Amino acid sequence: MRTFISIFIVCICLSQWGHAQEFLSLEQCRRLAIENNKSLKIQEKDIDVANYTHRAAKTNFLPKLSVAGGYLRNGQEMSLISDDTKSLLNNMGTSSAQLLQQAASTNPGLASLLGSIQSPELVTALNQAGQKLTDDFRTDTRNVFVGAVILTQPIYIGGKIRAYNDITKFAEKLANTQHNLALQEVILSVDEAYWQVVSLTSKRKLAESYLNLLNTLQSDVTKAKDEGIATKADVLRVKVKTNSAELMLTKVDDGLVLSKMVLCQLCGLELNSKIILSDQNRTTERPYYQMDSKRSLAQIFSARPEIKGLEYAHHMQLKNVQIVRSDYLPNLSLIGSYYMTNPSVYNGFENKFNGSWSVGVMLKMPIWSWGEGHYKIKAAKAKADKLSLQLLETKEKITLQVSQANFKVKEAEKLLTMSEENMKHAIENLRTANLGYKEGIIPMSDLLEAQTMWLSAESSVLDAKISCQLTRTYLQKANGELAIK
Repeated sequence: MRTFISIFIVCICLSQWGHAQEFLSLEQCRRLAIENNKSLKIQEKDIDVANYTHRAAKTNFLPKLSVAGGYLRNGQEMSLISDDTKSLLNNMGTSSAQLLQQAASTNPGLASLLGSIQSPELVTALNQAGQKLTDDFRTDTRNVFVGAVILTQPIYIGGKIRAYNDITKFAEKLANTQHNLALQEVILSVDEAYWQVVSLTSKRKLAESYLNLLNTLQSDVTKAKDEGIATKADVLRVKVKTNSAELMLTKVDDGLVLSKMVLCQLCGLELNSKIILSDQNRTTERPYYQMDSKRSLAQIFSARPEIKGLEYAHHMQLKNVQIVRSDYLPNLSLIGSYYMTNPSVYNGFENKFNGSWSVGVMLKMPIWSWGEGHYKIKAAKAKADKLSLQLLETKEKITLQVSQANFKVKEAEKLLTMSEENMKHAIENLRTANLGYKEGIIPMSDLLEAQTMWLSAESSVLDAKISCQLTRTYLQKANGELAIK
């Protein structure tokens, strides 16, 4: 029963340990890094910004409708007639009666005729008519309300709208190229970290094998010393080599832990995650990359995001020249509006909303600005020329980079071939040294040297294989082909 329980516990522990391990291939590491990279997420937001800005620029071709309104409180009311005129109109009947009375006193013959005209009813009616006339001239502008609906349609503004629309279109493409460039940098960083872990894992196994050789040799030399065949110096010499091998193994372990932490950080995993790479538990195979000899520089330039980005920036600057020039060209716009006011003036001054519509065109044409436009256009053209020169310089650098990457691939393959040949000799030399030492033909120092040469040859092969993998990645990036599958 105890045995069964123990087996059950061990199985559970192994199962949990297995679930704690995470097996990752190179493509999986790339995808994780792309999904979790903050810089790429920022670049994606820049793409969204550029896309919405381009959409907003397209609306400038369409008429714009706006509504405006306002309220104004004035301290004094506007008056169309003076206070004296108001007083005269308000007392028009009384004043007329007084004038007629004065005329009757100077001409008695008119008294009987004017008597009927100077009736109180007529005086009151004239006074009321004057008061109404005064009220009709009242503006009542202490409280003013204004409202308007305005329609504006650009007809010609020097090509500014079209140029701005093109700029935002190129800006959207530029954001995409910058995202692709950042994507390639992330993939390159992941590849470097991935193969670094693979390299250190293989070197750790190599260091363990080398340490096992030394431990075996140390055991044999110690027995030989006890039998009087070997000396104490031989034992100490092997001991020194063993200590060095243990130190080397410790350094490799530390480097492996740090390299895995770097890879986990790039992939967005916990730094202490237990990961196993698909290439670390098998011998690194010789990589093969079919170089496209027919791929022209023009194809490479069209695939490189750096070239595309500079081309888009150059086009944007040329369009900016048009925008600067448009500020000094005639601008013609169609304007239509419907506006309302309170008080209104379309039927005298009335305390109610009333309005009217209007349609017209507006022309703005600069005449003289002391050469300001000429200088600004020259400055914009100089910026465009600067980007054109930068584009040519970048193409030259990329041409050199592609050539260097091709040379590095060939050098890495040649180095791998030579390292594999040296490793064969080192293995044969170690086998011969082991036989010679057992037969007593060669000294122990020669055996230690043969072991060291074997370690160096194995390490060189590992470095050459990793170099082949990385140079392949560098060449893909130089050719603009670096991307996830």
